[in-house]
Amino acid sequence: MNKVIGTAVSRTDGLAKVTGKATYSGEQQIPGLVHGYLVTSAIAKGRIRSISTQAAQKAPGVIAIITHINAPKVFKPTNNFITSKIYEARLPLSDEQVHYGGQIIGLVVADTFERARDAAQLLQVEYDIETALVDPAKAAYKPAIAMFGEEMAFRKGEFSTGTGVTEPPTLEATYTTSTELHVPMEPHAIIAQWQGDALTVYEPSQWVMGTQRTYAELFGIPWEKVRIVTPYIGGAFGSKVFPWPHGILCAAVARQIQRPLKVVVSRRQMTANTGHRSETEQTVKLTAAKDGKLEAIVHTAKSATSPVEVFTEPCTNITPVMYAAPNMQLNQTVAALNVGTPTFMRAPGETPGMWALESAMDELAWKLNLDPVELRLKNETTTHQSKNLPFSSKHFADCLKEGAKLFGWQNRSRQPRTLTRDGKLIGWGMAAATFPGLRGNATVKVRLLPDGRVNVLTSANDMGTGAYTMIAMMTAETLGVSVDKVSVEIGDSLFPDGGLAGGSQMTASLAPAVQQACQNLLKSGKFANTKEALKELQSSGRAAVEATGSSAPSEEAKKWAFQSWGAHFCEVAIDEELGRVRVTRWLSVMDIGRVMNAKAAASQIRGGVIMGIGEALMEECVFDPNTGQPVVYDLATYHYPSHADIPRIDVTFVGKPDLTFNPLGARGGGEIGITGVAAAVANAIYHATGKRFRSLPIAPDKLMA
Repeated sequence: MNKVIGTAVSRTDGLAKVTGKATYSGEQQIPGLVHGYLVTSAIAKGRIRSISTQAAQKAPGVIAIITHINAPKVFKPTNNFITSKIYEARLPLSDEQVHYGGQIIGLVVADTFERARDAAQLLQVEYDIETALVDPAKAAYKPAIAMFGEEMAFRKGEFSTGTGVTEPPTLEATYTTSTELHVPMEPHAIIAQWQGDALTVYEPSQWVMGTQRTYAELFGIPWEKVRIVTPYIGGAFGSKVFPWPHGILCAAVARQIQRPLKVVVSRRQMTANTGHRSETEQTVKLTAAKDGKLEAIVHTAKSATSPVEVFTEPCTNITPVMYAAPNMQLNQTVAALNVGTPTFMRAPGETPGMWALESAMDELAWKLNLDPVELRLKNETTTHQSKNLPFSSKHFADCLKEGAKLFGWQNRSRQPRTLTRDGKLIGWGMAAATFPGLRGNATVKVRLLPDGRVNVLTSANDMGTGAYTMIAMMTAETLGVSVDKVSVEIGDSLFPDGGLAGGSQMTASLAPAVQQACQNLLKSGKFANTKEALKELQSSGRAAVEATGSSAPSEEAKKWAFQSWGAHFCEVAIDEELGRVRVTRWLSVMDIGRVMNAKAAASQIRGGVIMGIGEALMEECVFDPNTGQPVVYDLATYHYPSHADIPRIDVTFVGKPDLTFNPLGARGGGEIGITGVAAAVANAIYHATGKRFRSLPIAPDKLMA
């Protein structure tokens, strides 16, 4: 057997990326291409009284100036998360209203980017200004609705009867997070080209076929007339699933001027116009016996959305899967602020939710004089408590025990401020990690060529997670060929529907489809193996032997809850006088089912940990309370981790294949790595300093206070 799955394979697309041969959406060379520059609002709430375009129209190279007065016609899509979806329910340039600072209010088109940008500065806009609301403390909150119409409320035990738990909680604390930005290396860029009534879009999209259907609905054309091309994505983290207003506007204006049009969203404009993670406020109440056994959990959360779309950061979804309690109450509310639309960001809901819950569990452990690892072991749940379903596979306890052993947890000091090194305070902290096991529909085509190469085609894409390599590995193992014999073509709507790259589901959805297609190829000619198929192909004179394969969830979700688990252990060194925190050691132990590519999986966990350290110590987008504009808007003002901030991150995997979940037993690993990280850092800081921080980020000024 050709054993490839589970080994460490280097990225098959790595050479193309490091040599510049990988072509991203904004790099496509289209004859006759012209450039658009976005005009954005200088106020956060109000209406446009007038826009003077006369000076801009006279500028060199200007082709068109589009505002709400002459905006091209587009149609509203179904907007249902299944067939089609846009990030903002309000279509771009719908009217003269301004709902948030930096909102797109126009587009200037010119023959060069520089001329379009310069002409955009010549527009004169007058506003009727209203008072903007950007302070969540002053907002009116309403019950939150989840993405698929579900209420974000759950009660069981005494809470479900309305009586509630009468004794005061053992621990009650409120935890907050700041607005966080995605900051992908590749900015949002799109090229739209019309040929007659057919549209080709070069755009980084995590959901190629969904984007195809969305643009078809927006312009009232058959979906077969729309082609989406996105072979590479330079980071997305949830911000490139659906079309944003700039993309819709670009395609609409390209049709109006009958020229291929390119629009690039600047770093500053991305702050308002391509999503973020909402700031949150969460209160956790834990009632426990002296031995640490939980008797009640209350978890409430607040998040913010924008006036043009409702998006809830579902913080409380993690609570029913983490710790068992006979009494549980969860509730979430949301308020609209005059800020850009929030959206999915790596582990939406799980990341801030685990920050609050895992911080509270650590506080409870210290209050009861219990080991934080033992407290978690004592309270783990065997069922998803809100779904009332058993887990298909669970090795959370193994993650905790193996992590404690490898980290040397038994050697930690049991009192804060008792461990020092080189004049610095040293602290150890830990936290759990979790993320649901998700999978969707996926189809691929596999072609065996006469020279022995294998070609795999699917619309699925790779936003940096290693899908190119995983597809090649799965093909190589199933057909018994070497990985270098497999060529993979992805990210094109001309290929079979490969599904969505989001929710850590690409591998879980796509790998079984690849395996099925390869098996179908051999079955198609009743071949015993690939050598026999190749021999027959070469003698037949045909161009290829090909087959398709599909994978989709069935009824298993009605019987089982699918979840991945993990544990983080970290060490920090703190210079209190400078307010400086250094993460000096890190270990993550994960249970994600079968690991397809050991190298890529470990890298995904490391990437999540790095983002979590950024969330814990530095990432924060602030809005000016007077203007409503973000005061953090580029890579100089938004702080995020560099290589110098990150230690060696050791990653270990435990657990067995989850064959109830899919035929390969593989769950996703893209998002679980960030969950619990911020809590592990904060818990380590408490161990080092004796100071408990409940607000992120834990910046130097807070440490020095």
